[in-house]
Amino acid sequence: MPFPINIETAKLVEENVRLQGAIPATIAVLNGKIHIGLSDEKLSDLAAASDLVKVSRRDLPYVLGKGLSGGTTVSATMLIAKRAGIPVFVTGGIGGVHRGVNSSFDISADLTELGRTSITVICSGVKSILDIDKTLEYLETEGVCVVAFGDSKEFPAFFTSTSGFMAPASVSSPSEAANIIFSRDQIGLENGILIAVPIPVEFEANKEQINEAIQKALVKAESMGIKGKNITPFLLEEVNEITKGKSLQANVALIKNNARIGAQIAVELSKRKGNKERIVEAPIFVR
Repeated sequence: MPFPINIETAKLVEENVRLQGAIPATIAVLNGKIHIGLSDEKLSDLAAASDLVKVSRRDLPYVLGKGLSGGTTVSATMLIAKRAGIPVFVTGGIGGVHRGVNSSFDISADLTELGRTSITVICSGVKSILDIDKTLEYLETEGVCVVAFGDSKEFPAFFTSTSGFMAPASVSSPSEAANIIFSRDQIGLENGILIAVPIPVEFEANKEQINEAIQKALVKAESMGIKGKNITPFLLEEVNEITKGKSLQANVALIKNNARIGAQIAVELSKRKGNKERIVEAPIFVR
């Protein structure tokens, strides 16, 4: 998200978490140090910085060793949260299998991390710039429990509440979601759980407009030779420009809603574990 929308959203996300009775712990890397929970000053500095690194699992040794700063991807955040004892974290959407994977073999490390790290990720599905069908297939291969949240089993498509693809499971309340997480932990599975929360209907973008914008952005990315870790931020920025900011508005709305739902799930989970401390992690992504 661009500045200052990113810092405004970050503060609203943390406030939403607190209102549900949970504790926000924004994760980032600052000057080669992992931070779990940021002061207002550090959060503002991170949001306004222009020289940040996109930090995935593979990048952590380099970024830490070189003393760099950056926002953590889902894969790196899961790893850090697991080490810190944080069971639940909230984000906008996860990475996945990219369109054209047959030639690029571009598959996000978020998916393999979900297959090996027992953290629950609350999101609005896979970013719709990706191949949702293949992403769900890959998650099945990795043994990830994918759960749709709400009245429908349909897997959300980030900017929109529907994708045309069904999740293998669904829950209708934070209590039901917490039961699934607790059961996973009780039997000792090391896989992550993905809980997909659809963007509220009143905030979702027009599906046809979004799909058209994505196609235009993909064509432009290919013509410019953009690929790898740069492709996702480029596509999101292009889609935002093409939709005249509507996709960004949807992004802000869904992350705020995810924070609310994720915090409620974390509180319910803490009751089952008998913990007095209630924690939900809400990472901030800054490009």
